[in-house]
Amino acid sequence: MEKVIEKIKFKIDGVEVTAEPGTNVLDAALENDIYIPHLCHHPDLVPAGVCRLCGVEVNGRVVMSCLTPVQEGMEIKTENSEIDQTRQVALKLLLTNHELVCHSCSANNRCELQKVASYIGITAADMGQMRRTRAVLPMDSSNPFFEFDPNKCILCGICVRTCDEIQGVFAIDFVNRGYDTVIGSFGGKSWVESTCESCGECVVRCPVGALMPKQAQPPAREVKTTCVYCGVGCGIYLGVRGDEVVSVRADRENPINKGSLCVKGRYGFKFINHRDRLKTPLIKKDGEFVEATWDEALDLVAEKFNQRKGDQFAALCSAKCTNEDNYIFQKFTRSAMVTNTIDHCARL
Repeated sequence: MEKVIEKIKFKIDGVEVTAEPGTNVLDAALENDIYIPHLCHHPDLVPAGVCRLCGVEVNGRVVMSCLTPVQEGMEIKTENSEIDQTRQVALKLLLTNHELVCHSCSANNRCELQKVASYIGITAADMGQMRRTRAVLPMDSSNPFFEFDPNKCILCGICVRTCDEIQGVFAIDFVNRGYDTVIGSFGGKSWVESTCESCGECVVRCPVGALMPKQAQPPAREVKTTCVYCGVGCGIYLGVRGDEVVSVRADRENPINKGSLCVKGRYGFKFINHRDRLKTPLIKKDGEFVEATWDEALDLVAEKFNQRKGDQFAALCSAKCTNEDNYIFQKFTRSAMVTNTIDHCARL
């Protein structure tokens, strides 16, 4: 009989809530629809506690909520004068070194820094007290799928931890020290020269507009479907605008990929609306391809196949097909075409 794990009961701002054992205070609060400001935290990553914004009071002591596990009977306060002052100072320092071009930024209205600043209540007068940095760092647009703007980076480390903990690629890290610290690759190389696999996992987790897809357009609607690039079956949402696919988002609820995608699944959708995409079968007549119906094309293929059974025939399966489709294809090759000459592009 499966053992039932009892949830821990505690209070946040006087509201009694529950959470699974081992859950940190920040995740527990968010799961119960209680907002605590944060910028460096992501549910997929090991908590780091570097942004200093998620402080709470537990039994009279201020702690970082992302690093504090819940305990039975805890009394948690998300705000007091000390916490408010700490958040104000930490956020002002971040904004002082952040490029404030919100209205023209592609992350506008989806930026966690905006959300936190609005919640904490930073005003123009507050920013007038701070001496803004004047350094303008060059943007790295070398990657074909996304670009990195260090002037918008808040050094939360989410991209670095994503590359390390989820992908295991270690392509990027904190470079230099002190005020000169930036996110970069080994040896100061451009993003495309690094060991980056262009999976985009860092891009989708970036809380600001430092990492953004190139030519990003917000979709009008999304369609839930399955990635067509291989037989794994990753769940995706295609972002549609008019009759054009403009984005791909991973399905976090899908048991296959659980919100992750490879470079092809995330960025390889331009072929859908490409002007050179074939929409009807083509048959070569008198040295030129002409459009044909599906019945004409399939009849021609069946006729040619029937003339070349045995050693005259070879088959190549595709990783874009499902396992079931590939099984049927190899069965057809061996049974109908009477040959074992069959290969697959992913035969590893």
